[in-house]
Amino acid sequence: MVQNKMSPFLKWAGGKTQLLEPIAARIPETYNRYFEPFIGGGAVFLSLAPSQAFINDINRQLINLYRQIKENPDAVIKIVNTLDAKPCNKEFYYTIREHFNKKISSNSFDAECAAFMIWLNKHCYNGLYRVNKKGLFNVPYNNKVNGKSIDENNLRTISSYLQKSDVTINCLDFEAFCQDVRSGDFVYFDSPYIPESATANFTSYTTNGFSFTDHERLAALFKYLDKIGAKLLLSNNDVPFVHHLYSGYHIQPLDVKRMINRNGAKRTGKEVLVTNY
Repeated sequence: MVQNKMSPFLKWAGGKTQLLEPIAARIPETYNRYFEPFIGGGAVFLSLAPSQAFINDINRQLINLYRQIKENPDAVIKIVNTLDAKPCNKEFYYTIREHFNKKISSNSFDAECAAFMIWLNKHCYNGLYRVNKKGLFNVPYNNKVNGKSIDENNLRTISSYLQKSDVTINCLDFEAFCQDVRSGDFVYFDSPYIPESATANFTSYTTNGFSFTDHERLAALFKYLDKIGAKLLLSNNDVPFVHHLYSGYHIQPLDVKRMINRNGAKRTGKEVLVTNY
């Protein structure tokens, strides 16, 4: 088990750092293997540090980042530190963004691509990860000139944990990823949320987004895994459609802060935790 506390290395829309305490209170006391189909920033996964885990996301750049941190932490850290050594202005930011998008276009998933993603996350507007229809990163500059983009000790601790534990890192559709879930396993679902309104949609972190049909597929998967005896926990917005999809399960409302909302007056909201136990 990891001795040092690990924390997310990216700011991620819907990140669960602020909800770790209520989530921890709802995690089953015992389970076999840990599955997380939408890993995102990994706050819950890193706080639990399970000895046997399967993590996944459809975002190929994000999954490359986890793999590079596991396999090539020194290379990632060196490149990020080299970028941090230069004062960042608008021109430099867009130059790095262009290099990152060339990596995306050429399917160059390596340590440099991972380092670019970390650095851009710290220098882009509101820490968003958003892509256009071509799959290219399109978030503007946040005017941050100087500062460390990584906590090296945290990154090395995560790398050591990923190397020493039985952690499988996948890049699959969530249904395909969950095919190996068995009775007694624990699955934490933190998919892109059902929007509170038509304009509050932050599902553009992949080119295809996450539709209402996808949410219906997710609810059907939740019900199937429930039937085979898996232990399930799901996060989402506290909206009527979620209550409809998961009617009959335990639904706990939570008050949350929306740190990624550009309107400070709207940085509060309500979410739910859904469990089948």
